[in-house]
Amino acid sequence: MKPTLEQIFGTYMSWKIDDTTWVINFMNGTENMYLLEGEEKALLLDTGYGAGNLRPYVERLTEKPVIVANTHYHPDHSGGNGEFEEVYVSRGERIDAPSVETPGAVPFDLTLLPYPDYKKIYIGEGDTIELGGRTVDVLDVRPAHCNSSLFYLDRGHRMLFSGDELEAGQVMMFDNSRNPEAPYDVEERLKNFKENFLRLKDMSDCFDYILPNHNGYPIAKSYLDDYAGLVDSIFDGTAAIEDKLNHPFVEMDPGAERLCRVRYRNASIFIEKKQVMKVYGVKPTGTRIKEKRSESIYI
Repeated sequence: MKPTLEQIFGTYMSWKIDDTTWVINFMNGTENMYLLEGEEKALLLDTGYGAGNLRPYVERLTEKPVIVANTHYHPDHSGGNGEFEEVYVSRGERIDAPSVETPGAVPFDLTLLPYPDYKKIYIGEGDTIELGGRTVDVLDVRPAHCNSSLFYLDRGHRMLFSGDELEAGQVMMFDNSRNPEAPYDVEERLKNFKENFLRLKDMSDCFDYILPNHNGYPIAKSYLDDYAGLVDSIFDGTAAIEDKLNHPFVEMDPGAERLCRVRYRNASIFIEKKQVMKVYGVKPTGTRIKEKRSESIYI
């Protein structure tokens, strides 16, 4: 029997990373949300696609009041925001909003969720989320995978939550905002990408675990070096470029023919081939050229 949309997008598994931290897994094991408990409150990082059944599932895991925050504003991470009265988001949400709010961007009618006009509370660098005996720091992220990412650092539990900016499978580095006014310059994006990892490497004595939202967790700190090296290898013209994506879900998208996979050691990205070839083997200049993107695929 063919599974329903609710079975595909709204069936969850969960288990504990430690005594007060849950991973909530869905999408056939490929995607994670996280639930962090303090003495007084709990923090839910991301809300999935908006199947409408996440909140009762979370409330079975914890009896504490739940604060909700997004790692970034994409449909598989923010679609379920309307199950909650308010959600912490990055100010870059304004740029990436069409990726969630465009009709058809998610497989559910988000206006039917209990709080379709939920309050968005903007957070960023220097903000902290206090859970009672557990503090989570908010870190800004330079636009790379998207325009609306935040990192969340739990120093006490030595965990870094990286959203989609860093994972073991591949990072999507093409325009994915669905916003034709969103700027995209491939050189700037790649330099931002590297700078994000260099910053995390400088802070790496604060965490032992990197917890991404896709394709397994935790991942080794060595990915920070591999992804920074991937950017260098693109500018050096030594990165491996593959036309075969080897990713069935992305290959189903009509825009997939524009993409290639770029590899360096254990790091891998998907990016538009015509974009990466603009800078492949070209020393970065620091010049920013903004482009408007009228069509994009996203994940």
